[in-house]
Amino acid sequence: MNKFEEIISASKLADMLKKNEEAEKKKNTVMWVLAIVGAVAAIAGIAYAVYRFFTPDYLEDFEDDFEDDFDDDFFDDEETIAE
Repeated sequence: MNKFEEIISASKLADMLKKNEEAEKKKNTVMWVLAIVGAVAAIAGIAYAVYRFFTPDYLEDFEDDFEDDFDDDFFDDEETIAE
């Protein structure tokens, strides 16, 4: 009876090891997928940062010109009223 129990326990151990190996394969697959997604996201972020750095900001120049014109007209009107 002792040999029979050893055979059963060995088969249970083999089944557990087989399930453990399958779980490890799934974990490795998930890790690879996450690593690839992270790498793509990092490359996209770097590309966006480079794009923003090298693209001129036209709106900033427009706002500066508009403010200068507005301020000049405003001060000219005040001088005319004061005289």
